[in-house]
Amino acid sequence: MSHFLQLHLLTFYPPSNLNRDDTGRPKTATVGGVPRLRISSQALKRAWRSSAIFAERLREHRGQRTEQLAFIAPEERAAALALSDRIAAGEKIEPTVEQLLRHADTAADIAMFGRMLADNPQFNREAAVQVAHAITTHRVTVEDDYYTAIDDLKTPEEDAGAGFVGEFGFGSGIFYLYACIDTGLLLRNLDGHRALAADACAALAEAAATVSPKGKQPSFAARARAHYILAEASNVQPRTLAGAFVKPVQDGDLAAASVIQLEAWRDKLDRAYGPAAEATAAMDVSAERGTLAEIVAFCRDAAGHA
Repeated sequence: MSHFLQLHLLTFYPPSNLNRDDTGRPKTATVGGVPRLRISSQALKRAWRSSAIFAERLREHRGQRTEQLAFIAPEERAAALALSDRIAAGEKIEPTVEQLLRHADTAADIAMFGRMLADNPQFNREAAVQVAHAITTHRVTVEDDYYTAIDDLKTPEEDAGAGFVGEFGFGSGIFYLYACIDTGLLLRNLDGHRALAADACAALAEAAATVSPKGKQPSFAARARAHYILAEASNVQPRTLAGAFVKPVQDGDLAAASVIQLEAWRDKLDRAYGPAAEATAAMDVSAERGTLAEIVAFCRDAAGHA
């Protein structure tokens, strides 16, 4: 029985600006003393949660956001609508929180990513999925793009210049992404619905591998898929493998070198602390090793036996 499912992904993004800061430039982080590109965990989770994969794989088992920016489960929405129908029919009812909210439900995304209700904390949901900010495995310098817009209604005789001049930043790199799923907590959040927990973990793995954040996509078309995935099922304390990239990758083949550096660091940690996983599955596109279908099946099975 495994209580944790960990995902480690390496994904190459061409020139893009997937996640912007308050100035419109790509988010960055200094790691190992050098600048890296960064994609926030919020941007990643938002992309996955709103993806077609979640919509198709989880269907009616997804939460909906209210005007107060709080997620509610399908059962809670149904209870609220049923109660409003009774009130509209003339029943004298004083609605209570207990009539509407649930401590556990079948909203897979709420079970995975949690929710906070400031006025009713007893109905908060602790997130079963932890997602790290993705960072590049190597040094990256943000570049600037200068662009212009031409006023098509003006003739050259009127004004040969641009109608607008602007600039924005972009960058490219191989991102390391780490996510950890507490499968035991996920199952409790879903009120013991084991099949749904398995579906949720499978959907998360598929989305993490294939869904890109939407920032500036019309300008860059940076639709990428992970070229490397390592999935681990274990009962021991989870750990990120980001330490593999404290020393930035510098080899000419950054993709292959990133895989080598990650797996070497994992082996060193296992020698020092003991094996961190009872079972693993890996996919490496360049080495023609493994498939996404195998990763998804592994995650489904790990969650189904939690």
